Amino acid sequence: MSATPKKKLMLFAGRAHPELATEVAEQLGVSITPQSARDFANGEIFVRFEESVRGCDAFVLQSHTAPINTWIMEQLIMVDALKRASAKRITVIMPFYPYARQDKKHMGREPISARLIADMFKTAGADRIMTVDLHTAQIQGFFDGPVDHLLAHNQLCEHVSRKYGTDNVTVVSPDSGRVRVAEKWADTLGGAPIAFVHKTRDPRVPNQVKSNRVVGDVAGRTCILIDDMIDTGGTIAGAVQVLRDAGATDVVIAATHGVLSDPAPQRLAESGAREVVLTNTLPIPQEKRFPTLTVLSIAPLLAQAIRAVFEDDSVTSLFNGSA
Repeated sequence: MSATPKKKLMLFAGRAHPELATEVAEQLGVSITPQSARDFANGEIFVRFEESVRGCDAFVLQSHTAPINTWIMEQLIMVDALKRASAKRITVIMPFYPYARQDKKHMGREPISARLIADMFKTAGADRIMTVDLHTAQIQGFFDGPVDHLLAHNQLCEHVSRKYGTDNVTVVSPDSGRVRVAEKWADTLGGAPIAFVHKTRDPRVPNQVKSNRVVGDVAGRTCILIDDMIDTGGTIAGAVQVLRDAGATDVVIAATHGVLSDPAPQRLAESGAREVVLTNTLPIPQEKRFPTLTVLSIAPLLAQAIRAVFEDDSVTSLFNGSA
């Protein structure tokens, strides 16, 4: 007796960012699998799927926004439920990788929490991880299995080039560590020059960075200030001021993840940047939006990658071989 297995794609979504999940489902032409999810009085989370998942190719989407630990736990429970219900393959989609900034020890007796996240999802039953613009690329090696590291670079570059052109643009890295990313931006923008902002940081004090000076010529130019995430906004707002002081005509901020912890919205709105461009890897509620903010959808990229994984096609080809 023999049977030819039929592949079945099923999309599952946590409660952190339902708008993004709906967009991804529409791009894929599928429905989000119905589930019961609730919190008990003591904070424990319960999840049960309302349809059979046996033998399916499961894609579990969750955006790790505040309260971040709650949504990590919910996604872990979803993965565990799928594993115990005999899903064939489980791909964890975390557009924003939680604890990514804790990827190494700066001092003794510190954790490497980004590795712990990978270990927990592997233990729960994840076969694969899909994420967008990791804080550091080596986090891919923390997970014992395939990691699809997607890049929002093309969407952001397309928006910038369409709106500001490429003739008088300089790509600016907020620090020396992201110069390679700036070089990729520069290539996409027709060989634009690059610069970076020299900054200092005290590893004992979180969310406090001092921007000192610009390395590179930015006078009279439109500066595209890039980063992977904006949390409290202090670093990026300080960099805008340094660029303005160095003679930049305009500053446009472009980043993938809008964490936007207070007082980031106010800092960005008052920074003097002409525009702040983010994606919706994390939800940005109305009360955190401001007139110069533009939010691009990451849903088409996630849907493309999901379809490629499901059909066993190359995910790297989505980035012209650069991922």
